[in-house]
Amino acid sequence: MTLFQNSFVVNSAAMRVRFGAGVRHSVGDEMEALGLSRALVLTTPQQAETGREFVRLLGRNAVGLFDKATMHTPVAISEEATAEAIRLAADCVVSIGGGSTTGLGKAIALRTDLPQIVVPTTYAGSEATGILGQTEHGRKTTITTPKVQPEVILYDPELVQGLPVGMTVTSALNAMAHAAEGLYAQNRSPVSGLMALEGLRAFRNALPAVVANPSDLAARGETLYGAWLCGSVLGSVGMALHHKLCHTLGGSFDLPHAETHAVILPHAIAYNEVAVPDLLRPVAEIFGTESAGAALYAFGRDMGAPTALRDLGLAEADLDRAAELATQNPYWNPRPVERLAIRAMLQAAWAGDAP
Repeated sequence: MTLFQNSFVVNSAAMRVRFGAGVRHSVGDEMEALGLSRALVLTTPQQAETGREFVRLLGRNAVGLFDKATMHTPVAISEEATAEAIRLAADCVVSIGGGSTTGLGKAIALRTDLPQIVVPTTYAGSEATGILGQTEHGRKTTITTPKVQPEVILYDPELVQGLPVGMTVTSALNAMAHAAEGLYAQNRSPVSGLMALEGLRAFRNALPAVVANPSDLAARGETLYGAWLCGSVLGSVGMALHHKLCHTLGGSFDLPHAETHAVILPHAIAYNEVAVPDLLRPVAEIFGTESAGAALYAFGRDMGAPTALRDLGLAEADLDRAAELATQNPYWNPRPVERLAIRAMLQAAWAGDAP
């Protein structure tokens, strides 16, 4: 059986993607190919030293380092970084990091049209999309526009070799969520389906190897391959319940991004599996089980991922408000988004119960 559909549309972004150990050293060549010579390097505070290494690598082609990228891309930080890029007359940004740094680069591009070169150090996958989520006044909003699509991505497994196992696992599950939810997207295509299933297979194969030996460069490379595939799915089709819930919990309750995805993923998939069992059956088959939701819960648990929202700092008293926020604005989902059902699902996720 193939993934053929009688009618479908495929959207493909124009970007250059390179894989390989040491490929980060080619960032200057990529700038030159685009006619660029004044890069503002972006990182989080925690990765500032890595940013300084890139500034040294680029030499005269780097005009500065902005190391204040923050989770959930607060608008105030984006405005400050944009002002710095303008002050330095930067002609591009080089974003080194995970979703926080990639988001900041996108926010600058939205305001300035500066080209972006992204060097991922996690498996977030957002670098492969034209999607930007920003937070202001306790609410996270998302836009999709070609203006924030990075021009170049350099996937270097050496840069994720030192990523702690805990962050590796939650970041990988974050990426897997893009693929799993893409399988039932309203605008899915055979191409997005192929990428989603291959991305899930890559993580199923490589993540246990990375957990067992975090220095395994080949396994790290395969996880980056999975991240790119899953991110490409996120960038090509619409998301639904899972991503809505995670944006609500992250933007309104300041929960950590990847960890929230890791906890919610099996519950959201199990919720929708009732409505679209055939579309999610390949996920169960990849993991050798009967249920996609149960498979993802067991895989995350076995990899050492968090399984309970309460362990991320969410109070049980906040569950009613979270359910209300997640259901107040209508959005497409393969199963009706009903407040009582969502509240029950959040209760299970809060407690860490299997879906």
